Amino acid sequence: MSGRSAGADDEPTGCGGRGREVLFRGSDVEELHELVSTRFAPHRLNVLNDARLEGRFECAHEGAVALYELGYGAEITVTPAEPLDFYTVNIPLAGDGVVTLDGKTLSSTRTIAGPGQTMSMRWSRETLNRILLIPRQVADAAVAVRLGELPDRPLSFEPVLDERTDLVRVWLGLAGQFAEFVDSGLAARSPLALGHFENLLVDGLLDLQSHAFSDAVGGRGGVAMPPAVRRARDFCAAHAQEPISPGDMARAAGVSVSRLREGFRKHLNTTPLAYLRSVRLTHVRRDLVAIAEGRAPGNVTDVALRWGFTHLGRFTGHYREAYGETPSQTLRNAHRFS
Repeated sequence: MSGRSAGADDEPTGCGGRGREVLFRGSDVEELHELVSTRFAPHRLNVLNDARLEGRFECAHEGAVALYELGYGAEITVTPAEPLDFYTVNIPLAGDGVVTLDGKTLSSTRTIAGPGQTMSMRWSRETLNRILLIPRQVADAAVAVRLGELPDRPLSFEPVLDERTDLVRVWLGLAGQFAEFVDSGLAARSPLALGHFENLLVDGLLDLQSHAFSDAVGGRGGVAMPPAVRRARDFCAAHAQEPISPGDMARAAGVSVSRLREGFRKHLNTTPLAYLRSVRLTHVRRDLVAIAEGRAPGNVTDVALRWGFTHLGRFTGHYREAYGETPSQTLRNAHRFS
């Protein structure tokens, strides 16, 4: 499944700042379907064999990443209505099932899928899944630390997390510890520690699981990146749609604007303002492609204003510099994205 951008939430921990929240317990199929659609994405839900639903849906955390636990208590099939726009990591805690990704049946239900991919799932009555959702902008920002620029396409991970390997077992253990951490009082008292834990999960996944940029970033992990730069980068990912400035980024990072500029120059080879602009242009590009494909309504002006570009002439220049064409040309070239 894909998901909404939990990274845009203002609260530092829990679901709406309240810690773990039971979103649903019961047998009302329509209610659970609506809740999951709202929290993740529109989808088709089919309860097999006229079984009675005994569903459980809990939100453990929403932040730069989101963590949920979901079980239906009945044999079901789930098919999202459109390709993903989010990275979703599925970690089964009980039961079994079958996951199909881009038409291929995977060898395990312990999987990762991402933007542009289509999937369907079939779960047994006993299935309970822990689901980690990572917004694309969060993953892109983490990759940019390694590449020196934002990636121009989704990461396309190897979809199966092979628990037979030591690194995957360690990472799955971290995911379990993260669930315990967000349930603890320490998570609410220490937003910085919570943010570091989120970064650890994302960075660890990038370094252990093969993806489209693995060769380019091999041996170039972001361990040496100062925490202030990482905090500012993550702040950009979470608040790109808001009217933020380098000063806001510096405050979020806990340093002066001059120190932040120096950190960005040294570790990302750019300035805070240029980095924020590149994050927003990535969103613009994705929204324009969605319009070109007929998956979303709108026009160039709508999209530009949505992502904070109020001077359309300068916006067009930045977009052409980044993508080699104007925003209007992206909309006209719909056949390239079909």
